[in-house]
Amino acid sequence: MLGTTAQLGRIAVLWRGDEVERRGATPQTSRFKAVFAALADVGIQAMPVVYEDDVVDAVRAELETLDGVLVWVNPIHEGHSRARLDTMLRDVAERGVWVSAHPDVILKMGTKEILYHTRTMSWGCDTALYRTAEEMRTQLPERLAAGPRVIKRNRGNGGQGVWRVERVVGNGVRVLDATKDTSENLTLDEFLNRCAHYFEDGSVVDQPFQARLSEGVVRCYMAGDRCAGFGHQKVKALVEDPIARAEAGPRLYSSNSDERFQRLRRLMENEWTPQLLSSLKITRDELPMIWDADLMLGTPGPDGADTYVLGEINVSSVFPIPDEAPAQIARRVAERLQKPTQS
Repeated sequence: MLGTTAQLGRIAVLWRGDEVERRGATPQTSRFKAVFAALADVGIQAMPVVYEDDVVDAVRAELETLDGVLVWVNPIHEGHSRARLDTMLRDVAERGVWVSAHPDVILKMGTKEILYHTRTMSWGCDTALYRTAEEMRTQLPERLAAGPRVIKRNRGNGGQGVWRVERVVGNGVRVLDATKDTSENLTLDEFLNRCAHYFEDGSVVDQPFQARLSEGVVRCYMAGDRCAGFGHQKVKALVEDPIARAEAGPRLYSSNSDERFQRLRRLMENEWTPQLLSSLKITRDELPMIWDADLMLGTPGPDGADTYVLGEINVSSVFPIPDEAPAQIARRVAERLQKPTQS
């Protein structure tokens, strides 16, 4: 049970919800109860804060009385964006409240543009970035000539704005929406028109379709710069083969000691995360308390070992998480709260 005093500090655990959830939220009954318990174990008092845009001022006032806030809010939820929330979080951060993940870090790490900016790393592939609809209209046909591509809007979650696209006879394309079960044939112009509004909030990223996608996606969970566990899932999204789709199932979680993924762990901790920090010009302290990288299997290397291709980094709302992750989050929060306040 949470105590009334804290050795290290007081923080909020913030998520989006309605008024009914706001009135009834407690550490013991929320979906983050393991996180609350882990924070209490290291001497941090944490309290639930349920956010919606209509209470932004009240939430701001509450956060300004605390040392920090851990935020779990998707970039898009039932048509709502994070625009007002992110403005408020920037304001409280400027007043000295530590925010994880900070909206500016999310913009660097948690959008699909990261796939383009890190394309030369060993997790990268032939990735294009379209900043305008006209760029996409001009360049996509040539790339489709080499094989199927995956189109991704810059900000989204749950497969929203993600498409597998391949050429068919004439000027047509076959497209599969990641949120749907079946593909459809369109003219290229019809598909481009569907994507036109993606440019209202940023860019569009274009990657080659990974032939081994049906073998599953490995999600590497990170607490700061240390691996906090794994999730492996056979997926349906963008997979058309009926047999492969029938094998799809829930994500299966495991600890960071899972023998299957130790090479991946070493790559994430020792190679890719340091390169990511350097590429994005952010510090270790700015890394989110929990984030993850979704990695698909690439072409095996000369020694037969699997290679990995980055499909996405999730920062805004990484949940659920492996059972071992809350303790690692709590240790990282404790470490951060013990650091001198940044001026």
